[in-house]
Formats: sequence, structure tokens, C-alpha cells
Amino acid sequence: MIHSVIRTVLLFGGRSAEHEVSILSARSVANAASKDRIEVIPICIARDGRFVDPEKSAKILAGEEKSDSGHPGFSFEIWSRSHTIDIVFPLIHGTGGEDGTLQGYLEMLGLPYVGSGVTASAIGMDKVHMKQAFAASKLPMIEHVAVHEREWKHERDRVTRAITNALRLPYFIKPANSGSSVGVTKVKNDRDLEAAVAHALRFDEKVLVERGVDAREVEVSVLGNDTPEASVPGEIVTGREFYDYTDKYIEDKSQLVIPAKLPKERSDELRRLAITAFKAIGASGFARVDFFLERGTNRLFVNEINTIPGFTNISMYPKLWEATELKYPRLIEKLLLLGIERAKSRAARVESTMKWFEEVKPLA
Repeated sequence: MIHSVIRTVLLFGGRSAEHEVSILSARSVANAASKDRIEVIPICIARDGRFVDPEKSAKILAGEEKSDSGHPGFSFEIWSRSHTIDIVFPLIHGTGGEDGTLQGYLEMLGLPYVGSGVTASAIGMDKVHMKQAFAASKLPMIEHVAVHEREWKHERDRVTRAITNALRLPYFIKPANSGSSVGVTKVKNDRDLEAAVAHALRFDEKVLVERGVDAREVEVSVLGNDTPEASVPGEIVTGREFYDYTDKYIEDKSQLVIPAKLPKERSDELRRLAITAFKAIGASGFARVDFFLERGTNRLFVNEINTIPGFTNISMYPKLWEATELKYPRLIEKLLLLGIERAKSRAARVESTMKWFEEVKPLA
């Protein structure tokens, strides 16, 4: 039952490399959410992986406390069972928050939550599996090679030959499971390949090597469950050689061009492909789909999908919806309602399944 005010647990922090980004996203949402419609209860997951009680979490959100460690005496499970919660809004980017692990935990607790479920989150986070899902949906992608850590350790010469035979320089080396361009390196000559792979392996056991393209970077926001909608496209004009972590969150020299300066036919194609990518991994709630538009050839490639896109005041996701005439406070509320809608549908199916078991029980 939804109350007149939606009681929302805002989950942020986490143990990933994007801990600080998550705090910025949560702070932005807490400030923008309608006070008349939404009651925000902040819960931080500290860097040590422990949950933090709401009072201290509010101080972390306000920048008054550090988020290095949680309180060992606070149990989120016990707390959640003794409080009325309509929905959880997980804004933990990267591993441990966007990869299905947190979603599985919330499923076990029986708590409704915003965004994609376990499977879609895991596929969307793992760039290798994501590319396989995109390939099955016949989405256009840049040539790439997946590298596993065990292969790199024991068959390095063979793997290196596979990369150099399949791709041409420059390469982009990425951890398969990471976000905000953490661990990404642009390689301009083969001498630097080993160091770049070693750097990416600091963050994950799988690495994706892609052909580098001279391209415009365009993004589309997607919103919905069974019938998702796509926003107008927006373009990122980078302040550095590529749109990396430093450019996104530290130097902040990149520019967002919204809407992107594109012909209507191309914009319509981007929106259609974004919805196809959303459906390809079975996403729900929200996601941002990133594209490359190659200069010279004008070829369009789907780069990746982010199932918990950034919500900071510089983030593309809410800005794109604002340009599509859906203001930030209303967007937040709509996401909460989509999460509640999905939870009701799943609960009804569980109830139906249990009834079926009762029906067949006498036959056992």
C-alpha cells in the first residue's frame, strides 16, 4: 500500500570505486525530491561494506560525516522489518550496487526497489555479457575482444595476437565490470598494451579491448517498464582526450549539448536503438544508453547501457528528461512509482506460483 507520501529509502555509498559519485547522486536526489510527495530516508553503505543508520547517513549526505565505516550494531534487515517502507531507491553505482548483488539482497528482504532486477543488472554491468545480449538483438557495435585474467596470465602471446589481428590501433582497454570510466586506458601503440590490461585487471577479472573510434559521444535516457520511452539524445563534448573519470567528476571541463545537433531521422534512430538495448538486457525502470557516432563514416555504434545512471547535478540522465519535458522532481517520483508497479507485478506472480503448488500438492 502506497501512502500519500512515498516512504523512500535512499541507498547510497557502497564499496565500489564510484563511492563518492554515489554520494553526489543521492544528495542531488534528496534535494530535488518533492517534500510533499516523498519522504526520503537516507541509508549509506560505508566503504567497509557495513550499513549506516539513518541519522549518521543524513550527516554523510550533508557532508558532515565521513563514510569510511558503518556501525557494527546496526542491521538494515532488522531496521527495514520494523519500519514502513514503500520503495528503496538504490543509487549505488558500479560493483556491489549496479551488478545485481544489491538487487538480490533487496529481493531476499522482500523490499520493492527502483530499477532493473538481478539478471538485467548483472548483464548491464558486465560489458562482455552485455555485448553478447546486444549481438543477439542485432545492435551495431564496435569490434572488440574479451580477455580473461587466467588467459592473460597463461596464454599472453596468443591473446595479444588475437587482439592485434582483430583490431587496429588505437585500442580502448576497459574492465568488464566497472563504471564512470574507472580503469579505462587509451592505447596508441602495442608497447603500452600490457600495462593497460594490467591496470584494467586491478578492477575486474575480465577486460574488454575495443577498437578506438574518432566519434561523437551521444547518450539517450530510457524510462519505463514494459513499454519504455526514450528521451531526446544529448551529446558530450569532452574536455580531455576521452570522457574519463577525471573529466566527468574532477576537472568537469566537458560540455553537454542537449538536444544533440542531429538530423531528426538520426535522433529517431538513436531513440529506437536505445529502447532495443534496454529490452535486450531485460532492463526496467531506468537506464542510459551510450552511443558512438563515428566521424567520417557517420556509422552509429551502441557502446553500453548503464542501469543506474548518475543523478548528480552534472549528470546526463535527468538533463535529457528535462529537455524531453519531464522535470527532475517529477522524474524521481515516476521512477519510484515504476519500481512499486514492478514489485506488485512480481508479487502477484509469486502468489500465483504458490497457489499452483497448493493445487498440485495433493498429487504428490
